[in-house]
Amino acid sequence: MNKAKFTLFVLICFFYLNTSAQESKKDYSEAFKIIEVWLDAQKDYEKLPGISAAIIKDQEIIWSGAFGKANIEADVNTETTTICSICSISKLFTATAIMKLYEEGKLRLDDKVSDLLPWYNLDQKYSESGPITVRTLLTHSSGLPREANFPYWTGPDFPFPSKEEIKKELGNQETLYPASTYFQYSNLGLTLLGEIVEQVAGVSFTEYVEEHIIKPLQLNDTRTQLPENLYGSQLAIGYSSLNREGQRKKVKLFQANGITAAAGFSSNVLDLGKFASWQFRLLDSTITEIIKPSTLKYMQQVHWTDPDWKTTWGLGFAVSKGSDETKWVSHGGSCPGYRSGIQLNPKSKMAYAVMI
Repeated sequence: MNKAKFTLFVLICFFYLNTSAQESKKDYSEAFKIIEVWLDAQKDYEKLPGISAAIIKDQEIIWSGAFGKANIEADVNTETTTICSICSISKLFTATAIMKLYEEGKLRLDDKVSDLLPWYNLDQKYSESGPITVRTLLTHSSGLPREANFPYWTGPDFPFPSKEEIKKELGNQETLYPASTYFQYSNLGLTLLGEIVEQVAGVSFTEYVEEHIIKPLQLNDTRTQLPENLYGSQLAIGYSSLNREGQRKKVKLFQANGITAAAGFSSNVLDLGKFASWQFRLLDSTITEIIKPSTLKYMQQVHWTDPDWKTTWGLGFAVSKGSDETKWVSHGGSCPGYRSGIQLNPKSKMAYAVMI
């Protein structure tokens, strides 16, 4: 399911749930039936091995469903508890970690990356450029290349580099644009934010995120890596795009290694539901829960607008105006064999999570 189809899924949910809510304050059964039929049909039409999805209303997962197989060869069904790579949704956890350190006064959003990471030596190609800062990394406006200098999206092995390899190769890369000029999505930029978390917090990125975000929110099926011991059972096997024969082949299991902060996490739709509920809870609160309510609101404001006016970004979050004229915050994930997405509407307190 591509971004357009996920957006369509969200719109279908939003339309039917709001229609159902107007007719009956509690009965969503007809809306859920339509959603289930549509998702099951999408699975067959797109020849998708498995789909899991959840709809969240404030503090409650009001519907969740699963269709197809998590492991075709072993005939393992997809469940709502099925774990997938969430790839770039990992960036929301990294951004939250950065903002927690920002709240604590341990870094500033306009700190230069070169001041926080002594080994940072990527070539600034443009003498007229402004500084590359924490803020420009969070908004993908730093001008950095999209990737570290390795072919890790190439199968069959997907050779994700180690942290040490990324550092060693960084000096052989250069900026694509002057900072704060264009939106340029960058896994390298979020990877560097993970390194900043380690440098500032004094513990590993994984340890910091687990201790300060994952455990407090009781995200028991969310990890900073793919759990290899569950591969083919609770962890779904990833499958390729359609080949010429109209088939999807099994993709080799990967670990993001040094790219973990940008693309290494795994989770399921139920945990993403908890993650969404935490945001709705915090937005309505005056009490700090991991971060302050004001900090989350700040993250979900537009901090960057591309010159074409078509791309707007917050601090970690994609921020956009939906067809309903309200604000939506979101992030998608696309890694070898997996697709995922989460969208939240702060006004209606509705959120939608999908994994394929």
